[in-house]
Amino acid sequence: MDPVRNPYAPGAGQRPPELAGRGRELDVFDIVLERIARGRPERSLMLTGLRGVGKTVLLNTLRSQAINRLWGSGKIEARPDQSLRRPVAAALHMAVRELAPRHRAPDRIDAFLGVLKAFAQRSAPTGRAGGPSKLRDRWQPGIDVPAATGRADSGDIEIDLVELFSDAAAVASDVGTGIAVFIDEMQDVGPEDVSALCAACHELSQIGAPLIVVGAGLPHLPAVLSAAKSYSERLFRYQRIDRLDRIAADQALCAPAEREEVEYEQKALDLLYEKSGGYPYFVQAYGKATWDHAPRSPITAADVRVAAPEAEAELAVGFFGSRFERATPAEREYMRVMATLSLVEGDSGAAVRDDMDAAVPTAEIARALGRKPASLSPARDALIKKGLIYSGERGTVAFTVPHFGRYLRTQPT
Repeated sequence: MDPVRNPYAPGAGQRPPELAGRGRELDVFDIVLERIARGRPERSLMLTGLRGVGKTVLLNTLRSQAINRLWGSGKIEARPDQSLRRPVAAALHMAVRELAPRHRAPDRIDAFLGVLKAFAQRSAPTGRAGGPSKLRDRWQPGIDVPAATGRADSGDIEIDLVELFSDAAAVASDVGTGIAVFIDEMQDVGPEDVSALCAACHELSQIGAPLIVVGAGLPHLPAVLSAAKSYSERLFRYQRIDRLDRIAADQALCAPAEREEVEYEQKALDLLYEKSGGYPYFVQAYGKATWDHAPRSPITAADVRVAAPEAEAELAVGFFGSRFERATPAEREYMRVMATLSLVEGDSGAAVRDDMDAAVPTAEIARALGRKPASLSPARDALIKKGLIYSGERGTVAFTVPHFGRYLRTQPT
């Protein structure tokens, strides 16, 4: 098989050659855009799921849908301990620049950019006495108009974001379109900024303003939003992005291969689904390795067996190993116990590896380590902050990376 013609693309946020199994999500977003265009009320959208299920790819595809409808759009990636002011300002600057050529009143654009500049420059760091500081951030967002006064510049992110989003939505209304702000890794947004985002989306939904936020994050994102504002459960439309079913996984492999006049034997597809578990990133990784090792079409189960160790070695280094290396020795010990406890029993009583790496009670982890639960809180909290585990339900933790428990069980202590 010609490796130059290999169609598969395992990569962080890299769009696969065939976006299989996501038709429902794309259709739902089309409806959201159309409803907003007709002045109908709609909720912002939150995509949740484990790493490797294609949330970033889907987020980028939804953005393309918005752009095709001539919406203004901007995308940011949230980072722990970073304020949203600068990234949100940059995203809205990009969105309004897309709308500006169609706006009949340049003064209106300049007025908004003045508000945007004021928002970007205003920060409220903690002063020496513990109160908010009145100093302005020195960062300049590259806007040639003077900063506005008295709008989105209070230093209170919740007040300022509501005003900024409202003004941005008004600009979009002027040209008969909307604005969509896309936020990846949204679980990393700080509590104060999450509260502000919820408040802004709540205000926009009440007045029917044409601005929505589309977020993507780990499975505990709904809990993060709910902790900030109790009404967030009703404020957003939540869509869980999961692994592909068998039909979609086969399509992801076969459709790009057919375009290269290559076929798979059924047993090869059976084995590829067993190996990948239907997780889109793994489907691409195993597909790429199998293509490179197969001598000819049709691709056989024997080709998959030969290629699987290479795919697994690459995943061990790039997908699993890089994350494992970020953990301290105490955190690794915590995760190893999680991996052991996530084994489930089969009908015969023998341990069977659970593909989903089931949630594990924190009390059981403490018992296995012979420690008090409170003494393990620092390790647990650090792992959550690093995005390696999450707490979907009170008193339990699970891995954010599919098959991570399986990987850990193969590693020497």
